[in-house]
Amino acid sequence: MRLMTFNLRFANPADGPNEWEFRKDLVVEVIGQHLPDLLGTQEGTVPQLHYLEEHLAGYLPLTAHRRVDPTCQYPTIFYRGDRFEVEESREFWLSETPQVHRSLSWGSAFPRMVTYGRFREKGRAASFYFINTHLDHISAAARREGARMIREFFLPLKLPMILAGDFNEPPDDPVYRELIRAGSPLQDTWRQVHEAGQEATTQHGFDGRPRGSRIDWILTAPPFVVRRAAIVTDNRERRYPSDHFPYQAEVEY
Repeated sequence: MRLMTFNLRFANPADGPNEWEFRKDLVVEVIGQHLPDLLGTQEGTVPQLHYLEEHLAGYLPLTAHRRVDPTCQYPTIFYRGDRFEVEESREFWLSETPQVHRSLSWGSAFPRMVTYGRFREKGRAASFYFINTHLDHISAAARREGARMIREFFLPLKLPMILAGDFNEPPDDPVYRELIRAGSPLQDTWRQVHEAGQEATTQHGFDGRPRGSRIDWILTAPPFVVRRAAIVTDNRERRYPSDHFPYQAEVEY
């Protein structure tokens, strides 16, 4: 099963030649080249998400549960409709009032959300959660508390799970330690298949030159076994689909 997390970069006119209108076809092209079975996107505005829904052949958006607000940037799940049944889909805000629309806490610069679905692959009995989020880029406290909320909500459910997103922190920082800790079944797909010390970067400035660290992750819990994990650096004559490299992993279960 192929997984991908992809920060789209929101539609910002200040990006000039890298604004959404000039790269949206490339986003679709890159996804189509790698064909993830489950895709988690971040920063998508409503028009961006509508464009992907219309142009990603074979994919369905997990949005039936959503209260659509044109002021929001949504973490969103797309899935292969021919491969999965959806048993449940929901989302909540990463705040002290998670059911209050656009609520934020702990100094978060923006409202942050986690969205998830319980999926079952057609022809198989087992179901699992695919979870997608985007933690705050300013407040370390908001990131840490958001990670704690995710851990405390999902781990007691005792189902296999995949957690993807832009966590806005490097591995081994507080968010990572909140999720990958003693007693947690979650594992880092990258470190499952790469040697210790062999790290990567998922950010760049639309120019393909890596900067920062690996802040986009895919974490899995058993029975998922990681077979491959890679940073996607696809481009068209040095034009890139986003200021983040998509990150993909292949798992078996």
